[in-house]
Amino acid sequence: MRKYFLLLFLFTAFAVKAQKATQTSPVFQLRIYEIFESNKKEFHERFRDHAMRIMKKYNFKIISIYESKSEKKTEFVYFLEWPNEATMKKAWEDFRKDQEWIDIKKMYTEKYGDVVGNIEDRVLTKLNYSPN
Repeated sequence: MRKYFLLLFLFTAFAVKAQKATQTSPVFQLRIYEIFESNKKEFHERFRDHAMRIMKKYNFKIISIYESKSEKKTEFVYFLEWPNEATMKKAWEDFRKDQEWIDIKKMYTEKYGDVVGNIEDRVLTKLNYSPN
Protein backbone atom coordinates (compact mmCIF):
# COMPACT_ATOMS: atom_id res chain seq x y z
CA MET A 1 0.00 0.00 0.00
CA ARG A 2 2.88 2.37 0.81
CA LYS A 3 4.35 1.79 -2.63
CA TYR A 4 1.01 2.75 -4.16
CA PHE A 5 0.91 6.05 -2.24
CA LEU A 6 4.55 6.75 -2.99
CA LEU A 7 3.94 6.18 -6.70
CA LEU A 8 0.83 8.33 -6.58
CA PHE A 9 2.77 11.09 -4.81
CA LEU A 10 5.62 10.95 -7.33
CA PHE A 11 3.21 10.94 -10.27
CA THR A 12 1.32 13.95 -8.85
CA ALA A 13 4.56 15.83 -8.20
CA PHE A 14 5.74 15.12 -11.75
CA ALA A 15 2.40 16.20 -13.24
CA VAL A 16 2.43 19.49 -11.31
CA LYS A 17 6.02 20.15 -12.36
CA ALA A 18 5.17 19.39 -16.01
CA GLN A 19 2.13 21.67 -15.84
CA LYS A 20 4.20 24.52 -14.40
CA ALA A 21 6.85 24.02 -17.09
CA THR A 22 4.17 24.17 -19.76
CA GLN A 23 2.65 27.31 -18.28
CA THR A 24 5.96 29.17 -18.24
CA SER A 25 7.12 27.95 -21.65
CA PRO A 26 6.48 30.25 -24.57
CA VAL A 27 3.56 29.47 -26.84
CA PHE A 28 3.76 30.25 -30.54
CA GLN A 29 0.83 31.06 -32.74
CA LEU A 30 0.56 30.71 -36.50
CA ARG A 31 -2.07 32.85 -38.22
CA ILE A 32 -2.93 32.40 -41.91
CA TYR A 33 -5.30 34.81 -43.66
CA GLU A 34 -6.62 34.34 -47.15
CA ILE A 35 -6.29 37.72 -48.87
CA PHE A 36 -7.52 38.90 -52.25
CA GLU A 37 -5.47 40.30 -55.12
CA SER A 38 -8.18 42.91 -55.81
CA ASN A 39 -7.65 44.67 -52.46
CA LYS A 40 -4.37 43.19 -51.22
CA LYS A 41 -2.81 46.66 -50.97
CA GLU A 42 -5.62 47.76 -48.64
CA PHE A 43 -5.29 44.63 -46.51
CA HIS A 44 -1.57 45.26 -46.00
CA GLU A 45 -2.25 48.91 -45.23
CA ARG A 46 -4.85 47.97 -42.62
CA PHE A 47 -2.63 45.37 -40.97
CA ARG A 48 0.60 47.37 -41.07
CA ASP A 49 -0.78 50.78 -40.13
CA HIS A 50 -3.63 49.84 -37.81
CA ALA A 51 -3.78 46.22 -36.61
CA MET A 52 -0.11 46.05 -35.61
CA ARG A 53 -0.30 49.37 -33.77
CA ILE A 54 -3.41 48.32 -31.84
CA MET A 55 -2.00 44.84 -31.18
CA LYS A 56 0.99 46.49 -29.52
CA LYS A 57 -1.38 47.91 -26.87
CA TYR A 58 -2.24 44.34 -25.91
CA ASN A 59 1.37 43.07 -25.92
CA PHE A 60 1.21 41.06 -29.13
CA LYS A 61 4.73 39.94 -30.03
CA ILE A 62 4.81 39.42 -33.79
CA ILE A 63 7.92 37.43 -34.69
CA SER A 64 7.69 37.43 -38.48
CA ILE A 65 5.32 38.13 -41.36
CA TYR A 66 5.11 36.44 -44.77
CA GLU A 67 3.02 36.27 -47.91
CA SER A 68 2.41 32.99 -49.70
CA LYS A 69 1.00 32.77 -53.19
CA SER A 70 -0.20 29.71 -55.08
CA GLU A 71 -2.23 29.29 -58.24
CA LYS A 72 -5.39 29.16 -56.14
CA LYS A 73 -4.91 31.90 -53.55
CA THR A 74 -2.76 34.45 -51.78
CA GLU A 75 -2.19 34.10 -48.06
CA PHE A 76 -0.85 36.39 -45.38
CA VAL A 77 1.02 34.43 -42.72
CA TYR A 78 2.45 35.57 -39.43
CA PHE A 79 3.95 34.11 -36.26
CA LEU A 80 3.41 35.38 -32.75
CA GLU A 81 5.06 34.49 -29.46
CA TRP A 82 3.20 34.49 -26.15
CA PRO A 83 4.38 33.78 -22.61
CA ASN A 84 1.49 31.29 -22.22
CA GLU A 85 -1.87 30.36 -23.70
CA ALA A 86 -3.93 32.27 -21.12
CA THR A 87 -2.14 35.52 -21.99
CA MET A 88 -2.71 34.85 -25.69
CA LYS A 89 -6.44 34.27 -25.25
CA LYS A 90 -6.88 37.39 -23.12
CA ALA A 91 -4.94 39.57 -25.57
CA TRP A 92 -7.03 38.37 -28.52
CA GLU A 93 -10.22 38.96 -26.55
CA ASP A 94 -9.16 42.52 -25.69
CA PHE A 95 -7.98 43.24 -29.24
CA ARG A 96 -11.26 42.08 -30.79
CA LYS A 97 -13.21 44.29 -28.36
CA ASP A 98 -11.03 47.35 -29.01
CA GLN A 99 -13.37 50.08 -30.29
CA GLU A 100 -10.75 51.64 -32.56
CA TRP A 101 -10.12 48.26 -34.22
CA ILE A 102 -13.88 47.66 -34.61
CA ASP A 103 -14.25 51.06 -36.29
CA ILE A 104 -11.26 50.52 -38.61
CA LYS A 105 -12.52 47.10 -39.71
CA LYS A 106 -15.96 48.56 -40.41
CA MET A 107 -14.53 51.47 -42.40
CA TYR A 108 -12.28 49.23 -44.51
CA THR A 109 -15.10 46.78 -45.21
CA GLU A 110 -17.45 49.57 -46.27
CA LYS A 111 -14.81 51.15 -48.50
CA TYR A 112 -13.04 48.07 -49.98
CA GLY A 113 -15.25 45.06 -49.26
CA ASP A 114 -13.91 42.03 -47.43
CA VAL A 115 -10.12 42.24 -47.27
CA VAL A 116 -9.78 38.87 -45.49
CA GLY A 117 -11.28 35.53 -46.44
CA ASN A 118 -10.71 32.33 -44.51
CA ILE A 119 -8.61 32.59 -41.33
CA GLU A 120 -6.62 29.71 -39.89
CA ASP A 121 -5.24 29.82 -36.37
CA ARG A 122 -2.83 27.33 -34.85
CA VAL A 123 -1.25 27.29 -31.41
CA LEU A 124 2.19 25.73 -31.52
CA THR A 125 4.15 24.36 -28.59
CA LYS A 126 7.87 24.10 -29.24
CA LEU A 127 9.33 20.64 -28.72
CA ASN A 128 12.36 20.22 -26.51
CA TYR A 129 14.49 18.99 -29.44
CA SER A 130 13.72 21.94 -31.72
CA PRO A 131 17.01 23.50 -32.90
CA ASN A 132 15.83 27.07 -32.26
